Amino acid sequence: MNFILKGNICYSENIGTLILRESSYLVCENGVSKGVFNVIPEQYSSFPVEDCGNSMIIPGLCDLHVHAPQYAFRGLGMDLELLDWLNTYTFPEESRYSDLKYADKAYDYFVDDLKNGATTRTCVFATLHAPATVLLMEKLEQTKIVSFVGKVSMDRNSLDTLRDESAQAGYENAKTWIEQVLGKFENTYPIITPRFIPTCTDDLMRKLKELQKTFNLPVQSHLSESIGEIEWVKSLCPNADFYGDAYDKLGLFGGEGTPTIMAHCVWSQGAEEDLMKNNGVFVAHCPQSNINISSGIAPIRRFLKRGIRVGLGSDVAGGCHTSIFRAMSDAIGVSKLYWRHIDPNDAPLTIPEAFYLGTVGGGEFFGKAGSFKENYEFDALVIDDSNLNTDNKFNMQDRLARIIYFSDNTNIKAKYTRGKRVF
Repeated sequence: MNFILKGNICYSENIGTLILRESSYLVCENGVSKGVFNVIPEQYSSFPVEDCGNSMIIPGLCDLHVHAPQYAFRGLGMDLELLDWLNTYTFPEESRYSDLKYADKAYDYFVDDLKNGATTRTCVFATLHAPATVLLMEKLEQTKIVSFVGKVSMDRNSLDTLRDESAQAGYENAKTWIEQVLGKFENTYPIITPRFIPTCTDDLMRKLKELQKTFNLPVQSHLSESIGEIEWVKSLCPNADFYGDAYDKLGLFGGEGTPTIMAHCVWSQGAEEDLMKNNGVFVAHCPQSNINISSGIAPIRRFLKRGIRVGLGSDVAGGCHTSIFRAMSDAIGVSKLYWRHIDPNDAPLTIPEAFYLGTVGGGEFFGKAGSFKENYEFDALVIDDSNLNTDNKFNMQDRLARIIYFSDNTNIKAKYTRGKRVF
């Protein structure tokens, strides 16, 4: 895994700094980036060099929130709001994953899309069903994509075919699954996954916290996605001061030893934002999903000003595409609406900022990922944008913008994760 890529290299150093290096050398040593150079340093002179010509070389993209079992019904129910959409489409579809034959076929479609796309790191919701979740993890492992995969836990307010019989049963099912998969894979890891407060009793959440502490695992769930959901949480958790507080009181809202992703956070504010910031919670911003199921616009500029960690999510099937390039362009678009119609003090996101969110912003959840800075894990995409770069007249930042808005999988000529070539 020692080699060098030569090309037009673009990556984020921080949210305000986009590094653009024409005809430069990106060094990979033992699966780790050793930096970008104008001339190959002597200590790396023996490494083989792949000349990528005029292609752009960028970090792999990070998807902090996607539902693998929902891939099969993308594009359906986009005229519904969240709770109606869950009951009409999501819960009935996810019930089908008790059938391993169906899961095998459906997960093939999802994994094939992910493998051939720009995503190199992802956090995935599976379903309640442990055998199908293991199957999904086995398929993802074959792609070399780095992933956290969660067997969903839920014990109330769902179909009889899609909930644990009790909190204790939910605990035992999750524990058995974790013991089965923990340490089994090189690139695929378990993550504690209560679906969200409305489908998880306090007893189940406490037991999931026990598992989180026992196995030292991260956590993923949903937060403040829609107004109806928030009102529901108020009625279910009268002792909580706000939605995030309901998670926090049960020990599943970040803090030391509990790395946590909360998807959406569209309506988070005030004390909830304070807690997100203080506990180091990652926000998975899913702009396309928030549009499709009428949730609203998350205040991403405000989160960034406050130092809250933010990455991007495709949120299939609330979102219709697995592309984090699409999530970048949508994030810019909805931020313009937020600035124009909600808060004129929150300037729209820029291309460099959206690119940061889709690379380093989400990558930080995995450790040192999403950049070519020294000692970051080597995830990279080689993008041939010749069909987008008319007459070679665009500079590198303009080319990046065109890639974000117009590229598809056919533009990706090579993909690497942890220094290993995916294709």
